[in-house]
Amino acid sequence: MTTLLRLLPSRRPQILLRSLALSCRLYTAVPPPFYPTHKSYPSRTEPTHDLPPDTYTQATPGPDDHVIVAMSSGVDSSVCAALFQHYKNVHGIYMANWSQTATCTERDWRDVQKLCQDLKMDCERVNFEHEYWNDVFLPMIEKYQNGLTPNPDIGCNKYVKFGKLVEYLNEKYMGKKWWLVTGHYARIMKHNETGEFHLLRGLSRRKDQSYYLSSIPSSILSKVILPIGHYTKPEVRELAKKFNLHTASKPDSQGLCFVNPGQSNFRDFLNEYIPANPGNIVTEDGKVWGKHKGLWHATIGQRSTVSMPQGNPEYQGVWFVSERDIEKNELVIVKGTDNPKLFKQTVVVTDLEWLCPKQKVLATQALGSHDIQFQYHSLLPSVPVKSIRDEGDKLIIELAKPVRALAPGQGGILYNDNRVLGGGMMSKAL
Repeated sequence: MTTLLRLLPSRRPQILLRSLALSCRLYTAVPPPFYPTHKSYPSRTEPTHDLPPDTYTQATPGPDDHVIVAMSSGVDSSVCAALFQHYKNVHGIYMANWSQTATCTERDWRDVQKLCQDLKMDCERVNFEHEYWNDVFLPMIEKYQNGLTPNPDIGCNKYVKFGKLVEYLNEKYMGKKWWLVTGHYARIMKHNETGEFHLLRGLSRRKDQSYYLSSIPSSILSKVILPIGHYTKPEVRELAKKFNLHTASKPDSQGLCFVNPGQSNFRDFLNEYIPANPGNIVTEDGKVWGKHKGLWHATIGQRSTVSMPQGNPEYQGVWFVSERDIEKNELVIVKGTDNPKLFKQTVVVTDLEWLCPKQKVLATQALGSHDIQFQYHSLLPSVPVKSIRDEGDKLIIELAKPVRALAPGQGGILYNDNRVLGGGMMSKAL
């Protein structure tokens, strides 16, 4: 019967819906309008994160629920709005979080207004610039000053998109059933056996964004729908054309919201907020080969900008940053992209957040299986975890094999197959 519901047209008589829903013991009165099967896209060739059959159910709003779609003016959020336009209580919401790029903000807001007008849905604009500045931007600057490589997208999702926005919606729709829909390439679904809501990888291996959502509060999972996570990017573009959305061919946004599109170099942007702190660029023997303007001008694993004497066999080849020595304010470089100094096997993770109870995760790992994997980059393959040592406010994680360029400051996330268990910030690689 569930299959029948999924195949019904998106517009159907409400009486039929209610009777079918009751007979199937569904907890929502409207079948998912966005949950495609492989039969929906028989030509799909992109590698995907497939879920075990009959393990999860996609929650959907009831006909009288309020559906709030977070709009950014991009094609992903536009398709989200189109997928839910038939709900009578659907609303668009646009967050203006960085007024310094006012030209970009106003252009996006006009696009959102036009889209909502075309879809015959209301929209509102909210400003969370204060929260973004205090909870995302300033901590990012501080981490760069301390020699880390932060990931502001994780902080933005935690504190703004699924933090302040959820707080705002709780107050506005107090006493009413509401859902937040966003255009992230991940999935939040109900586990059929336990009834829990899990954050899962997006279907698309190329676009999966579950890594960036790993620190959102577990308490809001039952209120959030991520429809785009069931599609690949080409399929989203195809849907946008079918809905005749004016954003169908709009390029994907690049970079961070606070960086002016006219600025060519992110490091130059940081120089406006972080005082210059020049230091030496050295090899492991301590020999100085150049100067840096600040440790934030380089990332672990990136190619060094220093010109080494290629006539000398000892220094011939390509060199890479292996360490940021904060005490000496030095960048250490090594020769060769596969240099052992670029590989680490143990990592310290702090600022922990859990979407699955920590003790469950530790108990699973204690069994000695490789069921838990570690993700240190959004799209690189995850690595099996060999052991986890719990030290209260931090985890010492030993990986099954050394990996290249573990950059302190980035997210270190634990997965069980496609499910996000929790994680935090990599503070040190050993």
